Amino acid sequence: MADSVAAVSLADAVSASVSYDQLRVSDGTLYWLETRPDAGGVTTLTRWRAGEGKFDASPAGFNVTNNVHAYGGGSFAIAGESLWCVGEGGLYEGRHGGELDLVSRTSLGDLTLGDGELLAVRESEHGDELIAFPLLGARQLRTLVASRGFLSAPRPGPSSLAWSAWSERDMPWDACEVWVAPYSSHGHIEAPVKVAGGADESAIEPRWGPDGALYFMSDRSGWWNLFRWDGDKIEAVASIAGECAAEPWELGYASYDFLDDGRIVVAVQDGPRHRLVVIDALGTVRQVNLPYTSIKPYLAALGTTVALIGSSPTAAPQIALVHLADDDPQVEVLARSEHAGLARVQVSKATELRVRVTDGREVLALVYPPTGSPASWRAPVIVRAHPGPTASCLLRLDWQAQFFTSRGFAVVDVDYLGSTGYGRAFREALYGRWGLDDVDDCAAVANQLLTAGQAVSGQVFIRGASAGGYTALHAVAQDGPFAAATAVSAIVDPDRWTKTVPRFQRAHAMRLRGGAGRVDAAAVQRPVLFIHGTADEVAVAEDVRELADQLEARSIPHQLLLLPEVGHYVATSKRAGAALEAELAHYRAAIAAAVTSRGGHTAASGS
Repeated sequence: MADSVAAVSLADAVSASVSYDQLRVSDGTLYWLETRPDAGGVTTLTRWRAGEGKFDASPAGFNVTNNVHAYGGGSFAIAGESLWCVGEGGLYEGRHGGELDLVSRTSLGDLTLGDGELLAVRESEHGDELIAFPLLGARQLRTLVASRGFLSAPRPGPSSLAWSAWSERDMPWDACEVWVAPYSSHGHIEAPVKVAGGADESAIEPRWGPDGALYFMSDRSGWWNLFRWDGDKIEAVASIAGECAAEPWELGYASYDFLDDGRIVVAVQDGPRHRLVVIDALGTVRQVNLPYTSIKPYLAALGTTVALIGSSPTAAPQIALVHLADDDPQVEVLARSEHAGLARVQVSKATELRVRVTDGREVLALVYPPTGSPASWRAPVIVRAHPGPTASCLLRLDWQAQFFTSRGFAVVDVDYLGSTGYGRAFREALYGRWGLDDVDDCAAVANQLLTAGQAVSGQVFIRGASAGGYTALHAVAQDGPFAAATAVSAIVDPDRWTKTVPRFQRAHAMRLRGGAGRVDAAAVQRPVLFIHGTADEVAVAEDVRELADQLEARSIPHQLLLLPEVGHYVATSKRAGAALEAELAHYRAAIAAAVTSRGGHTAASGS
């Protein structure tokens, strides 16, 4: 690491890791959620209006979140001056910036305004319901649609309601349907009609256009693309070789929206990159020139302007307005996580690395060299396996990655088999191969860096969260390039996980298993750091406790850091700093051991 490069402080790495989500527009006002690690990981509703600026709309300390389908989403809705949101205990109502009153002890998600009532998804162990809750008068829930499987996206239109549905045997990115039925606040849902979707098609994100037609995303072509149903026939709005929707882990995604001038704005993913396009009435697709390479699936149109959550190799996720009235779009940043001092900090920028693996496939990785290093850099390497495993690595500034690159490490994100951004076939190819092909892909990238002389032998590590933690554990349970592993919120035993995982993800667990199987303590060959929240409901802490005990009995080096009251998302939790400190210490200990055994020199000596 160059002497002139200042290390990113632990406090900055944590405080700048704000998560922005769920952009929405109501009466010209923009709303979104902010999860702030340095404020205890509480998710706050924020509002912005031209001429007024930005301020919190939910009370201090109130956590706006829900656990419907385990991952939540769609946690608030705005009706005039009234705010409806879900928090601990159920559904709340109040005024912007004021106190909130509990109006129902039901946990809901995907909140949407209907015909004088609030529409939402309610989940139980027996299935899902689309429910309606009156905005005024008697506060009594009524069920519109019920299913033993899953429901999402209740979207009211002209005297109609659209929604998505999938069975308990599927994930929404595998097989999902769009349905429509007549709707009013006084009647029940009758005679529903299936518009799209099926066993080999994922139809998601239905919403009504200003022309009265129903729009939705479908991957019938192999990519999620936008389609239109006029009540009679379905037609493609535009054919795009890219993912025009995100894998629907959460409720309330909005990968497209309608501008006042008749155009449609869409976020498109190509591998680790996103781009913004506009589609005109003739189906012509034009790319918008933006400074962002990553766009979250929350677009919100205001006239001919679209609000988005964008990031780039030099900017962590931020809230921005993109003015699209003319051919020269202007970008106005409304909120960013970095303080002014961080704007002057030198950062590591990624380069793309493509590696051929044994079956002829190509694996793409993003390589972040040590900050300030020359083109001929050589350093310890942290290979990161993303969660999901249907997620993907994204080309954007990650301050927690910069925490390591500013200390002399290279960080490498791998889009292994099963990642989103490469079409349906690539996403499905990991089923039955989990813990095998993903591990091979990560190892192939590490070996390429070793062969190129950039990675230091004995100082290559693998780190993964959730499903990526399972990948990391299997990577050190066999011969390979990795000297140690960090497993965050890790899955340990796919078979047992099918029984402990939340209802939403059981089908995923069933389809993924059958590959490498359970992580066997006897096979683990390298030191392991486990980081796990005690309140994790997606991958329960008991599994890693048991594996740690087995490693202890076999005298295999390991550490177990349990984070009290932390759930599945460690990076945005109130203990994110402790997790980063432990991970850094873990790698430094492994480097010190390698240097001692070889009498060599460490390349990661930054403070």
